[in-house]
Amino acid sequence: MNGLPLLASVALLVADPGSIAAMKWERRVLLISAPSAKTAELAAQRRIIARWKDESAARDLSIVEVVAQTVSGANDTAAALRKTYRLPATGFAAILIGKDGGEKLRSAHPIPAIVLERTIDAMPMRQAGKR
Repeated sequence: MNGLPLLASVALLVADPGSIAAMKWERRVLLISAPSAKTAELAAQRRIIARWKDESAARDLSIVEVVAQTVSGANDTAAALRKTYRLPATGFAAILIGKDGGEKLRSAHPIPAIVLERTIDAMPMRQAGKR
């Protein structure tokens, strides 16, 4: 039983998503921001992502949501993400961040899967990974 607390600690470390900065060079990030969980654009973007799950996984895409003051998918604070990525406090935003940490696409509306797919597939690191 002495190993149980250690095992629980390891599980917590594995479950910790880390910061967006820590994902650099490893993951692409779709950063989604909405003022509330009831925002129609947030629901639409979630539906798009749910239908595109396998394709997004193949493209090393992590989803980070900032809904009001709650962040899921990363351990950054909502305030820090809003400041760093200039996220609106009262509107919807979706930002695709490349593995290099640069902003590749920004929209005030849900981004269709085909646009995400084409944008990611045109990225140099994605092209290099296909070879």
